[in-house]
Amino acid sequence: MARVTGTLRTGGVRLVRPMPVLCDTQIRELVSIEPFAGNEKRPGTVSFGVSSYGYDVRVGTRFKIFTNAPSGGTAIVDPKNFTNDLFVTVDTAETGRDHIIIPPNSFALAETVETIAVPRDMLVICVGKSTYARCGIIVNVTPLEPEWRGKVTIEISNTTPLPAKIYANEGIAQMIFLKADRVCATSYADKGGKYQDQRGLTLPRVDGIAAAASARDQSDECAHDREHDREHGREHGREHATVLGGRLATASQATAQHLRPK
Repeated sequence: MARVTGTLRTGGVRLVRPMPVLCDTQIRELVSIEPFAGNEKRPGTVSFGVSSYGYDVRVGTRFKIFTNAPSGGTAIVDPKNFTNDLFVTVDTAETGRDHIIIPPNSFALAETVETIAVPRDMLVICVGKSTYARCGIIVNVTPLEPEWRGKVTIEISNTTPLPAKIYANEGIAQMIFLKADRVCATSYADKGGKYQDQRGLTLPRVDGIAAAASARDQSDECAHDREHDREHGREHGREHATVLGGRLATASQATAQHLRPK
C-alpha cells in the first residue's frame, strides 16, 4: 500500500497510510509466539496456528468457570474486588477430559497455550473464531499493547440457554497484528502494566486497589496448586468436575423451569 504524503488544500490535513496488517510470513519473522504452529489442516480439531493475516491461538487446559453461588452469600460482580470464590477451577489435564462445560448464560476465564511478546511498534487485536461464534459462544480479549508479554487471559461467554462445550488445546480466537507507522513514546512495558509477564490465567486487577490482597490471593492459589499436584493429582480434578456438574445441573433445572409454559 502506497503512502499518501500530500497536504490537502483545505484544512491543511496531512494524510498518512493506515496501520498495515501483518501477513503470515511477517508474523513468523517479527512476532515472538511460543509455541508457534504452522498453517495446516487438523481433522476433527478447531483450527489453530498461523493464517494468511493472523494467528489462531489455542485455549489451554485450565479454566475458571463463573458461578453465582459462592460461599458466604449472594454474589456481586465487582471489577475492583473480583475474588476466586466466584469461580470453579477445572483443569482438563487432571479430569482426563478434552473439554469443559460452561453453564447457560455464564462465562469462563481461560489462558492461551501460546506466550506472546508484542513488538514495540505493534498493536494486537483479538477476534473470535466462527466455529464458536456460530454456536453463540463469544470470545473477548482487550487489545495487546506494544511490548506486552505473557500468556493471554481469555473470557469465553456462553450466550445460549444451554450448556456449551469448550475444547482444550484447540483453537479459540484469532490475533491480528497491526504495525504502526511510528514507534509509540510509551509502551506497556514502560508504564509497568499490571498484566505484564502474566504466566497464565489472571483475575481482574485495578491499580492502587487491594494490591496486597491480590498478591495474597495469587500466592494462596499457587500454594494450593502445588499442594494439589503433590497430594491429590487427578482425583482432585474429578472433584472439581463433580462440583461443577452439580451446579450445572442446578442451572439447567432453573432454566427448564423458567422455560416451562405457565
